[in-house]
Amino acid sequence: MAGSVTSLFRSGAHSPSMAALTREGGDGTGPVDFCIPCNPYFPTPAMMETMAARLKDIVTFYPSSADTITAELCQLLQLPPQAVAMGNGSTELITWIDHLLVRESLAIPVPTFGRWTDQPMETGKRVDMFPLQESNGFALDLAQYADFIRKRGTKVAVICNPNNPDGGFLHKQALVQFMDAMADLDLIVIDESFLEFADAEAEPSVVQEAMLRPNVIVLRSLGKNFGLHGIRFGYMVANPSLAGKVRSMLPKWNLNAFAEYVVFMLKEHGAEYAQSLLQVRRDRLEMASQLSLLPGLTVYPSQGNFLFVRLPVGAEGTVVRDRMLTEHRILVRECGNKIGSSSRFLRLVVRPEVDVRRLVSAMEQVLYGTRRGAAVPELSTGTSYSSGTAAVDRLVSETNGAGMQLAQAVGAMSAPGLAAAPAAGVGMPLPVAAQQGGAGMSMPAAAMQMQQPQQQPMMAPVAQMAQMPQAPAPMQAPVPAQMPMQMQMQMPTPVPAPAPAPAPVGPTPPGVPARGGLTAAQVRGMTAPAPPAPNLAPAPATGWPNAQSWPNAAGMGQAG
Repeated sequence: MAGSVTSLFRSGAHSPSMAALTREGGDGTGPVDFCIPCNPYFPTPAMMETMAARLKDIVTFYPSSADTITAELCQLLQLPPQAVAMGNGSTELITWIDHLLVRESLAIPVPTFGRWTDQPMETGKRVDMFPLQESNGFALDLAQYADFIRKRGTKVAVICNPNNPDGGFLHKQALVQFMDAMADLDLIVIDESFLEFADAEAEPSVVQEAMLRPNVIVLRSLGKNFGLHGIRFGYMVANPSLAGKVRSMLPKWNLNAFAEYVVFMLKEHGAEYAQSLLQVRRDRLEMASQLSLLPGLTVYPSQGNFLFVRLPVGAEGTVVRDRMLTEHRILVRECGNKIGSSSRFLRLVVRPEVDVRRLVSAMEQVLYGTRRGAAVPELSTGTSYSSGTAAVDRLVSETNGAGMQLAQAVGAMSAPGLAAAPAAGVGMPLPVAAQQGGAGMSMPAAAMQMQQPQQQPMMAPVAQMAQMPQAPAPMQAPVPAQMPMQMQMQMPTPVPAPAPAPAPVGPTPPGVPARGGLTAAQVRGMTAPAPPAPNLAPAPATGWPNAQSWPNAAGMGQAG
């Protein structure tokens, strides 16, 4: 088995196989998974044996109806069933929230869980991505986020608390104030998938407050909390009208018999579950302490069951990830394919002390060259960190979402609408139009060559833009103001930007960009504003309290 593990991972084995292999890691010889967030202490071995004994019955018979399973869960959580909808994992609920409740635009801080950026783009919605600043420890300032939403005219706001991948936490009072200030939005989603692992506040959930408001949904994940990712089950809480709308559209039999068995079993194991959460919180503190001793490694504060770390300068995440696996049989999550992050960052799952000792020892060898192999080589000055996903690499570096090869479109001259790559660890490149004060959606490179960016007021706070240093631009031939006709004829004809369509009435059809918005392929990898989309006026601040009554950033940005 030991000899086949590396080839299994290299061949792209599916995550359930990796999860199964991970269970061998307790003796210090098998592979250890620091990639998939889990609860290593729940279910207990006795619970797993009970489930195994009932396996034949579980897989042979139909499960009960979703209403029956939901009613049992609600009795355990002391929630009214009318306010709850259960799904086949939280991802199914994200999909239905997008289809049913997101009309044209959605705002989300980045980096974050990929489905919150990708799902709306896949159905043609405009996704307004609010970049969390590395210089501020990726903390979300709710006042600045609210101002960003107002200026963009976004219809739906999403907040993940704690956020994935950095584990950033917002206190309940701050979130309630945000919900009240954004009361005129179509929808506010508070994704609490990892909140069970938080200990910064005794009662951090806003579930009770969500049931009293007409436009708030709270999302919870059961698989992550219980360490049972293969059993797809999660739930959302909202006022009965909103929850009923989603519940009525969910597929019949969307909850399987495994999910039903676990839900009905939980009431007998509440003490073990509570103890498992306490142990994960203790392990998080110990793991952060041990990792912080590694020279040059930055560990960000987290309230999740994972830690977000920045590698030392010169360490490329993809190289670290591959060597950790091939040399030490440890799987880590390199975050280069997360919008707003880069391959200089890793997300490491909280695990028991024996696994953490093995992780620290392996990272010492990979990063600093002790005992085995050579240290990770330094990158040349100004080299950007890459994405760890080949598909995203091709999309960003070859086409930039414009549908044509950048090498062919640019030739010997630079693209006039693109800025130089950011300095190592800063994040995704920003279009020049954004740095000069552009607003609205980012434009494809080809479209940006066809028209001069319009000067508009800054959409993001000036302080945020000032905190994002730019690396020196690569050497390129200067572009004359007026090109000779012969040179112009040799250049391929850029793809013109589509003419703005009249403002549609009602929801945007699936797969169609929303009112001047862009498709997922066009936006992937861009996190900054560019020239405004036509016919898209910001929504008035009609909520209570209005935007002018918000406290300053010092009052809102210190939560967690």
